[in-house]
Amino acid sequence: MPATQEMIHEDPLPGHESALERKPEWQPRYPGSGRLNDKVAIVTGGDSGIGRAVAALYAREGADVAIVYLLEDDDAKETCRIVESEGRRAIAIKADVGSRKMCERIVEQTMEAFGRIDILVNNAGEQHPDPEITDITEEQLRRTFQTNIFGMFFLVQAARPHLEKGAAIINCTSVTMYKGSQALLDYSSTKGAITAFTRSLSENLIGEGIRVNAVAPGPIWTPLNPCGGASKEKLAHFGEGTPMGRPGEPNEVAPSFLFLACEDASYMSGQVLHPNGGVVIGS
Repeated sequence: MPATQEMIHEDPLPGHESALERKPEWQPRYPGSGRLNDKVAIVTGGDSGIGRAVAALYAREGADVAIVYLLEDDDAKETCRIVESEGRRAIAIKADVGSRKMCERIVEQTMEAFGRIDILVNNAGEQHPDPEITDITEEQLRRTFQTNIFGMFFLVQAARPHLEKGAAIINCTSVTMYKGSQALLDYSSTKGAITAFTRSLSENLIGEGIRVNAVAPGPIWTPLNPCGGASKEKLAHFGEGTPMGRPGEPNEVAPSFLFLACEDASYMSGQVLHPNGGVVIGS
């Protein structure tokens, strides 16, 4: 879909994966076993990072994928190629999830292309480091919440009429929701909202046979960090504070999204998985 005046987000986030000097590892680590055969998934932020790894793994497990992205046409095209190389269908939808109308359009285009929606992955997000709370502008605060949590509401609202018994919704929260982040005050706050949204939406939809869960990654090497305002010094030591002493790769997070999407997790709803390098946090 071409960009329109409805595109709300105008800064360079989340950034091009193709421009990173060290490429994130998105490749699935094992052969598929048909756990998502003939399912259809929407993956927001699916052009790069965790979203690309999820799209690749879902395709390997038999799903067709609608890849929602903001600005990075080259990355989205490459993720479509990856999905198609697994023998599955892919469409790329250029849209800002912070727009209710665009979320409706995402669902419409997915239904037109595939005729159903079985899995909704709310992965798109943005962050803007600010060491002082007084540096966070009203515009930034509104935009961060608009993308990170309003977008989830809008997309679930648009997709809800098409989600049937057995469908799964997986939201991306963060370790920062549990341990905090002194320089990511607005971002961490949205992640707390996402966790509460996940638990509440699970209660709301569980009677309809729709499961809602979340994944809370730790520091993962994706375009969001180098393009999200992190300093060179911080990037040089990114992830070293975890017990494993390193950042994670997108393909170390994607299996959590697969587990929650397939029948292996049929008795799980309202839960959060924590691929975070060994950080022990509360529930």
